Amino acid sequence: MELLAVEAAGRGMAVAAAEELGEVAGPAYWYGGPVAGARVAGRLGVGLLEPADGWLAELPVEFTGREVRAGTVADAWALDRPAFVKPPRDKSFPADVYTDGSRLPAGLDPATPVLLSEVVTFAAEYRLFLLDGEIAAASRYAVFGRLDPRPLTAEGPEIAEFVRELVASGPALPSAVVVDVGQLLDPYRPGHRWAVVEANMAWFSHAYAADPARVLDVVLRAAGPRERVRPGDLPFVRAWSRPVLPGTR
Repeated sequence: MELLAVEAAGRGMAVAAAEELGEVAGPAYWYGGPVAGARVAGRLGVGLLEPADGWLAELPVEFTGREVRAGTVADAWALDRPAFVKPPRDKSFPADVYTDGSRLPAGLDPATPVLLSEVVTFAAEYRLFLLDGEIAAASRYAVFGRLDPRPLTAEGPEIAEFVRELVASGPALPSAVVVDVGQLLDPYRPGHRWAVVEANMAWFSHAYAADPARVLDVVLRAAGPRERVRPGDLPFVRAWSRPVLPGTR
């Protein structure tokens, strides 16, 4: 967040924390969590882009490398074997491998959407900030589940080719979005294969070792003035930040 704030200030933008907001003059942009975003989006006139909840589950297995399905907390409670369970977007409970449904945190709403996935091992994971379907900025962020950020090097061309195929063949994404991919270990194939980890909101994603200037370019598109949202991005505007149309509430 500090790196993006410095970059924004260098572009002549005023930077303020949500709790310090006063009167806002001119176009506004948002970088932060969805809870605070829900409080200020209407006031700031910001349209927040996010991938569809079921995007990962709709991907062909050639891109996920594992079975992924969309469900609810009630479906997760019924699990009788280990599975990776996560909320599609809001971090309402920890994304983790749960040995069975009884291990999920107590007090969850049974209707809460979740993604249910086979348990797999990613040798390395990479964060990609996409703008108009192309990688604008990228960083490795983990190795075997442990935080280990560094810029992309030799793996860059392979990841770029994988993303081109993903964008061309997979379900639609917002024009500004984050997609995490990884090297999936497969005991039945030598070496590794590329697979999608998940998709996230650019305005709620850590930059790690990615170029802050290019990350900010993506964030400004993903969380900028509602009136500037492109027609193709309108279906991806977070519901509580959508403009109110004449004759509706």
